[in-house]
Amino acid sequence: MQSYKKINRTIRRHFGKQTNKETKLRIHNIKAKEALKFGSEAWVLKKREKQRLEAAELKFLRHLLGITKLDKEKNQCIRGKMGAQNIVKEIKQCQEKWLQHVQRMDTNRIPKQALQYQPKGRRNRGRPRKRWWDQLHLED
Repeated sequence: MQSYKKINRTIRRHFGKQTNKETKLRIHNIKAKEALKFGSEAWVLKKREKQRLEAAELKFLRHLLGITKLDKEKNQCIRGKMGAQNIVKEIKQCQEKWLQHVQRMDTNRIPKQALQYQPKGRRNRGRPRKRWWDQLHLED
């Protein structure tokens, strides 16, 4: 998240008024979004983390359009104006792509073994922790 903020700050500072919105959005999609999504294939996203990711992305898009929160523009309208896709959906697609990649691997590869691992014994008391595999199958 820190590198994402630094990249966005650099885009704002160095490409202020002299560059158009499309160029800024292209730089954002190439650099900043990739920094934000780095390693997302293995993340277990909770509700709070999804909200923070969307908020960070929309903060940049609002700044790009010159819209404040006081204008009460809906997030879908802002994404529609800029042609941007929801970051959480992009992360979900990356995770599904990674799952397909791991399933095609040989059974002796470590990622495939980790995916198929079934621990022995019982889980601890209380609510079970959200697992990566559960996240992929519950949200469909």
